[in-house]
Amino acid sequence: MRSGNWKIVQLPKQERKMKLSTLGFALAPLLLIPTLVQAQHWQVQVGAQSKDKGQQILASLPNEMWIHAGDSIAFTVATDEPHTVTFLTPNQVRPPFPVGCPISGTTPNGSAVDGSICVNSGTLTKGQGYSITFPTAGNYKLVCLYHQNHTAMIHVLDLSARLPHDQQFYKDEAADMQKEMLSSADQMENHDMNSSSGKVTAGTGTITATGGGSDSLSVVRFMHPDKIVRVGETVDWTNDDPITPHTITFGAEPADPMPPSANVTTDPDGALHATVSSPGDNVHSGFIGAAPQDQIGLPQPQPGITRFRVTFTKPGTFAYKCVLHDNLGMVGKVIVLP
Repeated sequence: MRSGNWKIVQLPKQERKMKLSTLGFALAPLLLIPTLVQAQHWQVQVGAQSKDKGQQILASLPNEMWIHAGDSIAFTVATDEPHTVTFLTPNQVRPPFPVGCPISGTTPNGSAVDGSICVNSGTLTKGQGYSITFPTAGNYKLVCLYHQNHTAMIHVLDLSARLPHDQQFYKDEAADMQKEMLSSADQMENHDMNSSSGKVTAGTGTITATGGGSDSLSVVRFMHPDKIVRVGETVDWTNDDPITPHTITFGAEPADPMPPSANVTTDPDGALHATVSSPGDNVHSGFIGAAPQDQIGLPQPQPGITRFRVTFTKPGTFAYKCVLHDNLGMVGKVIVLP
């Protein structure tokens, strides 16, 4: 409950005369009567996914809101893909998701965001939520520490300002965003042309900029994942997603999924390469994905490692997966004939 706004009420002329006459001294004709303004509690959906979990919207729905100082927002994750709800301080270096805010890592549910301290939910998955209060007017950028192109903006206005939208508007906008982005994912998945026997598309996606930040859309699938080849042939996996990394992993999952296994070499064109001879072999690509986008004023990044190749030297059936997204169904197999 808020207090502190004052409403000016002028008494009728006849009543003023009566009060002046009764009291016998000059009484100010204006009385100040306090009014109470109820804080609003807003709702935001974090992420969305297709029924088979293969299409992931990495965004806040909506990704731009206008609220009053003192209001709160409840963020609820709608995907099996993890997210964070994080507000960094101005000029703070973006930390990895396992690190989070300095000292504490995470901050309690119901924390206040005013730009003075880092606020971080920690890892959230489907059905989990995190609430934030915004006591001070200003513009606050939300980021997800798992997905660097998942950002949003919260505009916090003074109590005297009129809000442009209500909760139903944001609910409808979120539904429209979800429908449009999942439709785009359907088109990307259905129009994948990498269906030749020796090639697999290891994920694809898009990044969209809006007035409130940026949204990502990722298809976390091996397109045409099951391949049939012959002994001595090579299968080539290429990650077409501009932001989301993937792995191609045969056998046991490594403790650290980022680097490739020791039995992986590098081809002259920069692609990683390994040999698999038995279903019991442990071969891991490490992260494959695009390099960070070039930006004016920053050093040019090295090319990304977007491609992984495996040559099969013995017949058999070889299962593989992306260790980052196998829980979402990103798996496949290679059948090697004599």
